[in-house]
Amino acid sequence: QVQLVESGGGLVQAGGSLRLSCGASGRTFSRYAMGWYRQAPGKEREFVAAINWNGGRTYYADSVKGRFTISRDNAKNTVYLQMNSLKPDDTAVYYCARGSTDYWSRDVDYWGQGTQVTVSS
Repeated sequence: QVQLVESGGGLVQAGGSLRLSCGASGRTFSRYAMGWYRQAPGKEREFVAAINWNGGRTYYADSVKGRFTISRDNAKNTVYLQMNSLKPDDTAVYYCARGSTDYWSRDVDYWGQGTQVTVSS
């Protein structure tokens, strides 16, 4: 069983930045792609960003391209989401996700509990 624990959420003004972190338990972190999703009130959960097992390729939703950066540190079993130029529309609960394979395919087998990000205007 893998546990994913997010941190770094909070309240920030529009135009500000936050960095989310997701720590994973176990010894197999480096074998899997990792991703971030978000869910705003009244909306479905949506894909935000993902990264392959070795960080060699990343993927972004159009809505965050150029503003968010996903990265990982396999030595620390941690994936990050650097969020810059935040907008009120970025307000959501952000979830860490582990992919089922080493390359991202949107097939998720583990989810974190989520961390709230609120962007004020």
